[in-house]
Amino acid sequence: MTGAKKEGRDYEEVQKKLYTIAEEIYDSIEDLQIPHMSLPARTKKNIVFNKQHHVWKYGKSRTQRTAKDLTGAYSLLRTLYLIEFIGDMIANSKSSTLREMYYISEGWGLAKFHEQDESNRLAEDLEIVTMSMREDFKLRPEEDGARIIGNLTLQETNRKGIKKKINCRDDVGDSGYGIPYNVESDKIKFLDADADFIIALETGGMFDRLVENGFDETHRAICLHLKGQPARSTRRFMKRLSEEQNIPVIVFTDGDPWSFRIFASVAFGAIKTAHLSEYLATPTAQFLGVTPSDIVNYDLPSDKLTDGDIQALKAELTDPRFRDGFWQDEIKLQLKLGKKSEQQALAKYGLDFVTDTYLPEKLGQMGF
Repeated sequence: MTGAKKEGRDYEEVQKKLYTIAEEIYDSIEDLQIPHMSLPARTKKNIVFNKQHHVWKYGKSRTQRTAKDLTGAYSLLRTLYLIEFIGDMIANSKSSTLREMYYISEGWGLAKFHEQDESNRLAEDLEIVTMSMREDFKLRPEEDGARIIGNLTLQETNRKGIKKKINCRDDVGDSGYGIPYNVESDKIKFLDADADFIIALETGGMFDRLVENGFDETHRAICLHLKGQPARSTRRFMKRLSEEQNIPVIVFTDGDPWSFRIFASVAFGAIKTAHLSEYLATPTAQFLGVTPSDIVNYDLPSDKLTDGDIQALKAELTDPRFRDGFWQDEIKLQLKLGKKSEQQALAKYGLDFVTDTYLPEKLGQMGF
């Protein structure tokens, strides 16, 4: 199988790394040794702060995937099939969605996956072992990244190799510029950005509210819709834009424990993708709200915390990403209040309140 180097990615080097894993497994079998693969323990307890990149990454604790038992043997078998599948895609200049990869395994006999989470996780394991990204494997998610509107001019290379210059306010419709799944420099280059900050919004409703109210123009902002828990491409795009154009990131979510974790994934990295935190996380990102304090200070409509919410908040009290005083105080306050609130609750005071009053007040408190 021949290697291929395309679009600035060293696919041949990726192939070598993958085939090294396969060779080690085969060599173990030939030497009558039990084959195995070593991986970092992917748990909250194994998350440590990386001082160089200012993000949270996996620590030194490791787990062994071994053929000593049937489950481990099946896992290694699937690993070999997946390595071959990725190698074939690279050699033939093809790509696959994660969903397609899952269904393709139907033809792998005993190595087929039983659910997509299983195939997704194995792809992540290969990222960790090879220190590559799934884009290097020609794997892509079902969905693209989120939407942005603001005075940002970029150059995107389309599928025909033609470079297009796009202003993400003047050259797009009301839905904004759609972030593609590949946002590396071979695909997207940032040419110019005239903005004071990027405001990352959890919900589409709030994104549309800010766009309709012209917040990007009146407050020199780039509005970015996270689409809930943001896709990798969204986080990578945001990190690149913030660092390359020197624009701070402000995160505006609902006021509940799951939304707090959205902020944590943006700023510090997600536990699931801790091996890629230095590529995806923006450690300078700041949380604007909705905070538990906002529920009190703005007398926001709220809902009662569920048992799941309470357990999630208690878990966050011991999560290293929420260890600073601000988060400890806010989480404890929310547990005391027993309430949560949505971004849209600000509409209690009218459709313009969020852009005319709430955001200016909160941004002023943050020094903007």
